[in-house]
Amino acid sequence: MADGGTAGIAARRWPENGAARIPNWVYTDPDIFARELERIFAGPSWLYACLEAEIPNPGDFKRSRLGAREVVAVRDKDGTINVLVNRCAHRSMQFCQANRGSVKEFTCPYHQWTYDLGGRLLGLPFRRGFKGKGGMPEDFRPEERGLERLAVTTRNGVVFASFAQPNETLETYLGPKMLGYFDRVFSGRKLEVLGYYRQRIPSNWKLMMENIKDPYHAGLLHVFLITFGLFRFDQNSSTEMDETGRHGVLVSRRSDDKADDAIARLPQYRDKLTLTDPRLIDPVREFPGEPTVVMQTLWPNLIVQQQSNAMAMRQIVPLDAGNFDLVWTVFGYADDPPEMRQRRLRQANLFGPAGLVSIDDSEAMLLSQAGIAAGKDDADGIVEMGGRGIEDHHHMLTENAIRGFYHHYRSVMGL
Repeated sequence: MADGGTAGIAARRWPENGAARIPNWVYTDPDIFARELERIFAGPSWLYACLEAEIPNPGDFKRSRLGAREVVAVRDKDGTINVLVNRCAHRSMQFCQANRGSVKEFTCPYHQWTYDLGGRLLGLPFRRGFKGKGGMPEDFRPEERGLERLAVTTRNGVVFASFAQPNETLETYLGPKMLGYFDRVFSGRKLEVLGYYRQRIPSNWKLMMENIKDPYHAGLLHVFLITFGLFRFDQNSSTEMDETGRHGVLVSRRSDDKADDAIARLPQYRDKLTLTDPRLIDPVREFPGEPTVVMQTLWPNLIVQQQSNAMAMRQIVPLDAGNFDLVWTVFGYADDPPEMRQRRLRQANLFGPAGLVSIDDSEAMLLSQAGIAAGKDDADGIVEMGGRGIEDHHHMLTENAIRGFYHHYRSVMGL
């Protein structure tokens, strides 16, 4: 894939104040989007592919999309995990159409070329011709015509892949701080998939990353979080990043204290709002330390959600400059007792396309994209809450993690 719109991008100029200002054109320019696909999603990033629990047995596979290309994650006969580009080596047809399943081998339906679970070409019909006619040339080498394979790494049940060979291990890629938060949820306990959500949001994919890196909005927009004390400005909280700014966490510690007077005066705080079934917000402590909420954003396509006992992987799938898919994989642990499994499923109603909290975010991103698209191309957004730096902050009135994201984004994109 050629680098997107080099001449047009060269004429672009990022606003002054660096990552504290975000130009509108990064959300709308198709040349920018093409470069993102090439440098970010097809570059040396570790992309979230799936959970090992989704493909537990040899032959189990899951189809998904990483950036612009469809891939198939499959467990091989020896237990290793391969991630293959969903494209036949013959005429480029997508050989896999099912989202999930189990196979002994992959056969392209167009011309029946067959591959093993590692992507090696096993055979093709009439390679030697038929009754002396046709067939492939004598110098055709099946071993040279396998499926394209990605670099793959795993950690504690989570599978990552890369189209380029990263020069970092996953552990170095995350860094010690982010690795600690990652291992907090993925501690080695066997995972269990509880279900899926999927939604298409008419906005740029980066707005999703911004949203989860943005505690400023979370304490203002979400009536449910504010009213029921799941996430408020008067709680002990922080936003932290790795040394590059590309990864981040939003951390909060719920308290049972009465809302501060300044919080209670917010129009979004509804003191008369009650729940018919209060079990929806009845969490139990299960992780080390005090945090009750840890939302981790991992560059470039993953959000690890832990809000109370509701856990999910949110995979970002960019489609074009103005649309992306968000795929939610809700999970728990295989050794959860039945009551914890039910608690996780109940709390999952806070999230997803129609969740009591997340539905607000979907509309906010839609309206943001609409406003950006209707505005001036050279206008820019202000990201200066909490200053203009990218250091960690131990409060919610900050946009530091968004600045950290664009600090790294500009470097990768050459902007």
